[in-house]
Amino acid sequence: MTGEGLGRRQFVLGGAAALLLLPSCARTGTRIASPTPSTPSTPAAPQPVSTISELFALAPFYIAHRGSGDNWPEHTAVAYRNAAEAGAQAIEISVNATSDGILVCHHDTNTWRMTGVDREIGRTTWEELSGLKNNATAWLGPSTPLEPIPLLRDVLDELAADGRRVIFVEDKQGTNTRALLDLLDSYPDSTEHFVWKQWAGARQHQLAQERGYTAWGYFTSEIQSTESVIDSFDYLGVFHTAPDEFVADLVSTGKPVIAWEVHYRSVRDRLAKLGVVGMMCSNIPYVTATAALAARDTFATGMRAAGDLPWTVDLGWGVQPKLTADAGTVLLDYAGNQSYLMGSFAPIDASSFEISFRIRWPKVLPADTQHAGISFGVENDRPYRLGFAGDVSGYHAVLRADGSLELHEQAKGTAEGNVLDSVQTPAPAAGEWIDLVVAVSEARIAVSRDRNLSWEAAVDDARYRGGYFWLCKNYAEPVAVEYSSVIVE
Repeated sequence: MTGEGLGRRQFVLGGAAALLLLPSCARTGTRIASPTPSTPSTPAAPQPVSTISELFALAPFYIAHRGSGDNWPEHTAVAYRNAAEAGAQAIEISVNATSDGILVCHHDTNTWRMTGVDREIGRTTWEELSGLKNNATAWLGPSTPLEPIPLLRDVLDELAADGRRVIFVEDKQGTNTRALLDLLDSYPDSTEHFVWKQWAGARQHQLAQERGYTAWGYFTSEIQSTESVIDSFDYLGVFHTAPDEFVADLVSTGKPVIAWEVHYRSVRDRLAKLGVVGMMCSNIPYVTATAALAARDTFATGMRAAGDLPWTVDLGWGVQPKLTADAGTVLLDYAGNQSYLMGSFAPIDASSFEISFRIRWPKVLPADTQHAGISFGVENDRPYRLGFAGDVSGYHAVLRADGSLELHEQAKGTAEGNVLDSVQTPAPAAGEWIDLVVAVSEARIAVSRDRNLSWEAAVDDARYRGGYFWLCKNYAEPVAVEYSSVIVE
């Protein structure tokens, strides 16, 4: 069976859901050679490209996943436009068709997740759909504007009419292949600018390739991969949490491999070391930056800064701390240990610096021995979460509910930190703001309350001098802790 009508939910290769396993042996047939990735720790700023061949001549290159959904409401005209202006070298667009055959940009086949209104797009007219708005405030912050679901033709008229951009297009319903290809064909030199994207278990790409388009097939755990599937695609796709062995096996085919979705610089670096050349990135301004984007928080805007992220994106929007624009604060209240990366400040590029911030428990205090604060001196943006073994080392400065102010270190691979120094200060009251300052020099670290040297914990220690830091709630109970006025100087 070829062509339309064979979507992701209808086809599981091999008949069973399983982890992807590829043989490591050499494969036969003509392969498109992957360019050598640049050094992951020092990525070059993205350079503009106009064609697919120019894009795949680079490594790494950056595709805006859903229009860079960590920064703007996903799959909206605003997201696509801003991602392009922010340096994305290609844009990824998901497509659905309404009941009256209008092609629209939307990831899900149902509108509930993004709009709060339960509509199957394929059973809804464009007139009905056009009144809905994408609401990403839970992920991006309360000031994020609500954005309409855009018409695909309007988006392509803006992005593709001048022939200066590469666009990855996916038919999410799996039933609109011909209509979508007909629309792509109407743009100048379309096969040089559009890449057909799809789940590797489906077969719509055969029609696209017959019309001269290249195809990217992405693999998931629902597929037992085989030679025939791999050989049928020009480019291969892998999820960001796939095991190193599987990523390396895909790379060993000689075909360019693109990974989705890249939120963190450390994920980019890991994938690049494994030979992945394409980063389908949800956080374009942050991941592509080589220097810190800010020196003070932007909580008062009510919109999350590029690079500020929870320790995981795989648990959904519920782990995102809550911004309050009027108060200029961020609230951590997840029912578990919670860390919030201040990536917009990173990397701090100085041998001596201060991180000042305000902290409070706004309504009630946790147990006397429980604490919150910041981790700092962390080498990269791999998760640093107190009480959990991680891949990075660092320090944390914490305030306990009984007023104890402490410095700890936590080594890579260990779940518990070691106390380096502590000082007793007055116990805070619920709702009381406490001013803390972390001071770092080449040989010493310290944390003080109200810049009072009698309320300072300090130690001569020079082990960890990474440029990343996190806001940390270090207990499982959902007792909220709030931060404001975070400044690096």
